[in-house]
Amino acid sequence: MEFGSKLLENAVNEISQLPGIGKRSALRLALHLLNRPVTQSEDLARAILALREQAKHCEICNALSDESICQICSDPRRDATLICVVEDIRDVLAIEATSEFKGRYHVLGGKISPMDGVGPSDLSIELLLQRAGQTEVSELIFALSSTMEGDTTNFYIYKQLAEFDLKFTTIARGIAVGDELQYADEITLGRSISNRIPLKYGNG
Repeated sequence: MEFGSKLLENAVNEISQLPGIGKRSALRLALHLLNRPVTQSEDLARAILALREQAKHCEICNALSDESICQICSDPRRDATLICVVEDIRDVLAIEATSEFKGRYHVLGGKISPMDGVGPSDLSIELLLQRAGQTEVSELIFALSSTMEGDTTNFYIYKQLAEFDLKFTTIARGIAVGDELQYADEITLGRSISNRIPLKYGNG
């Protein structure tokens, strides 16, 4: 693709590195920004830089946060005995959009995937084990996507915590096997949270 402008080409190349954005979409976005007031581009640039420089991970649940403790963990109205285990912040946003869950979250930061070189130590599992060992926690809801990696992660955490006096549940399978949680519609996801089922792996 010939751009006729190195500045435009550089902008398109950078934008096209974003997930789901090809060169043509990147070109449309770059031209859109050029045709908008310069303040819009400046605001966008400032917002991205602020996100990169100031965003933190909550010390309790590992979710993205403006402060050391996120708004959900610091909200006294949330049920601290109930922890929903998710892969990343997109899953938190998806569940929050249902307005069905009133507990708190734990963001793992991914799933165990040996094929991709991701092991337990690459995730915030140790932090979760520390939280689950607290007496106020009574139930863990596993809300990872129903993929092989998600099931492997569920099983690993379950085995690590099997000796604790905890209730283990998983979201109901209104979410199709192999689906990512973030892509489920709000009604289906809300029902899956409300109608969660016990999680059992037998005696092994």
